[in-house]
Amino acid sequence: MKIDLAMNFARVTEVAALAGHKWLGRGDKNAADEAAVEAMRHVLNHADISGEIVIGEGEIDDAPMLYIGERLGTGSEPIDIAVDPIEGTRMTAMGQLNAVSVLAAAKKDSFLKAPDMYMEKLAVGPSLKGIIDLNKSIEDNLRAAAKALNKPLNEVTVITLAKPRHDDIILKMQSMGIRVFAVPDGDVAASILTCLPECDIDVLYCTGGAPEGVISAAALRALGGDMQARLLLRSDVKGSNKENTLHSQKEQQRCEAMGVIPNTVLRLDDLVSSDDIVFSATGITKGDLVEGVKRNGNLATTETLLIHGRCGTIQRIKSTHDLCKVDAEIRDIVL
Repeated sequence: MKIDLAMNFARVTEVAALAGHKWLGRGDKNAADEAAVEAMRHVLNHADISGEIVIGEGEIDDAPMLYIGERLGTGSEPIDIAVDPIEGTRMTAMGQLNAVSVLAAAKKDSFLKAPDMYMEKLAVGPSLKGIIDLNKSIEDNLRAAAKALNKPLNEVTVITLAKPRHDDIILKMQSMGIRVFAVPDGDVAASILTCLPECDIDVLYCTGGAPEGVISAAALRALGGDMQARLLLRSDVKGSNKENTLHSQKEQQRCEAMGVIPNTVLRLDDLVSSDDIVFSATGITKGDLVEGVKRNGNLATTETLLIHGRCGTIQRIKSTHDLCKVDAEIRDIVL
């Protein structure tokens, strides 16, 4: 990819974060998501790329914008794009921490193409690269991690999602002496924390969304970390019901059409096959990864984490935006 595209992608997550922030604490997560999607799509559609959404808001039937397969841009350079306009819509609506807007881009055919479904994820930083194996139990993986880190188990820290489907595994890890941080949402940001030396997070383990999984894999590959994952039908996830069983039949059909097999372990190279990656995350609310949007009248400041996979550069970009001067098409969305 052209180097100057990276800053364009940072702009994409910045405007999505600004749009989502307008709905901060207003209790309407759908309105926040819709605003971020519309703003993100506008900027992508004016970028000098020939982009395709390979992971996005879902299928064309239920996502009017940024749906899987949608093509965007005004240029000729073929780019695969994975987006989550707001990772943490509920956190945005409730004014909680760690909501971000994220995007990963790579040269064509670099990302796993999969339906918007559940994914089991196991992620680690560079010091544990090559150690994890999702074919083994989480207990075996944590013992292997402790050995590789030269730590006792009670000094190993795992981050996961605070969801009912994880209640049993959280208790199991805690019974081993593992320290578990359970966050409401946001496994993309959580996975990146495993790669940051200033953060005391060794392992991420959770079952969350497949889009977030692919985006996480892009960031982890760029940062030298490691990840394995497994696509799960809804009927295979704890707490499934009859409705989920019916939905799983559609997921199975979509998997067959896209050439992916549920319940098969996917390694990092299966999720992201190129180092020519750009990852961008802009904070909506204050978090462990980036600062949130701060507004003073019509001025707003943002912080963006921008990672260039090919050259291994990590940038933190602090920007001040005059919201009255943003593109007319998105001005009403952010003001």
